[in-house]
Amino acid sequence: MSKVAIITGGGKGIGKSISLELAKGGTDIAIIYAGDTKSAEQTAQEIISMNRVCKIYKCEISNFTVVKETVNQIISDFGKVDILINNAGITKDKLMLAMSEEDYDKVVDINLKGAFNTIRHLYSHFMKNRSGRIINITSIAGLDGNAGQTNYSSSKAGLVGLTKSVAKELASRGITCNAVAPGCIDTAMTEVLNETLKKAIIDKIPLKRMGKTEDVAALVAFLASDSAAYITGQVIRIDGGLSI
Repeated sequence: MSKVAIITGGGKGIGKSISLELAKGGTDIAIIYAGDTKSAEQTAQEIISMNRVCKIYKCEISNFTVVKETVNQIISDFGKVDILINNAGITKDKLMLAMSEEDYDKVVDINLKGAFNTIRHLYSHFMKNRSGRIINITSIAGLDGNAGQTNYSSSKAGLVGLTKSVAKELASRGITCNAVAPGCIDTAMTEVLNETLKKAIIDKIPLKRMGKTEDVAALVAFLASDSAAYITGQVIRIDGGLSI
């Protein structure tokens, strides 16, 4: 029987690459998305063309009750969940002096509380099955901090603590929980940067290029596989050597 994975924010960007990579490996996919129905549907069609099952679910990831309903619906539709990828995230960048309470709360609610919500509502399911893989997409901003991103960095740092605590709670049941911390990845967010700024960023990266979404997806797929059964509670940087 095929494994089933939930990917939050799985319709585009890094989430899309993760969805496609897991589908290539024979996993059926449940995509949770916030508002871009067109992208979610397009990704789903690509996965279905691989002869895999894929369904999409519009969900406000920061809403505890709505996430519970969505997770229950996915379990009903697929019969089980084996893998959870918490990828959904937003930015609202400003220097702290100009950052509103709303800007701070919104980012933390989606990036951190959203991950808590999905894990919380799959916790008993994973424990009952005595198996499961949880991978949280954090960021090097959560490890090193970043000026102008106190909200984003706080949320991603929180994911690190969440990852390690969940890993300790669930390890005895054979369930792993790890985090992946991407550096500068070539996505829609970095496409808007001017060439001078891009060059300045790349000059700081030992591998002399931005990462690809596929690079992140390959690491996530490994952590979700049976080969990673003895890895838990870890935060793995994927930053082209930027942290060296």
